[in-house]
Amino acid sequence: MAKTKTKPASTPASPKAKAKPAALATPTDLGSNSTRTVAEALNGILADSFALYLKTKNFHWHVSGPHFRDYHLLLDDQATQILGTTDAIAERVRKTGNTTLRSIGDIARHQTIKDNDKDFVPAAAMLVELREDNLKLIESLRDAKDIVDAAKDNATSGILDDWTDQAEERAWFLFEASRKG
Repeated sequence: MAKTKTKPASTPASPKAKAKPAALATPTDLGSNSTRTVAEALNGILADSFALYLKTKNFHWHVSGPHFRDYHLLLDDQATQILGTTDAIAERVRKTGNTTLRSIGDIARHQTIKDNDKDFVPAAAMLVELREDNLKLIESLRDAKDIVDAAKDNATSGILDDWTDQAEERAWFLFEASRKG
């Protein structure tokens, strides 16, 4: 009778290390160190996208003033576009064999875009704040582009170009809408 070998139970290298459940170990030809770095960058972008989405919707709901209708529609369009990227971002993380954000708390731990909980924000200040937030997101997207290119993750690299273009357009529209005269 042949003896069967049993693998010893693996233990994480440190108490903070989390073992990925086998059911979530998506196969990929990319190196695991590279994909972890890609996943960290994308999870940060995902957290910022959710934060920016909610801030944009908040401003959409609470905009007031003589340009109400224009700003209300602009912010709704932009929020829809931002939310439309979130599933693709999360799925890119999963396709590289990693896990993505799981909760509002997880988003809060990863986001760099600040919330705005003020009772009232003038419309002009809303547009400026959202423009600056979109520019911050663009910076993160460009940083991620360098990371994914180093990892040879061509698929993520190409999609990042599209997300960057969308964020640049939002920043441009917000700039133009906020100009006086």
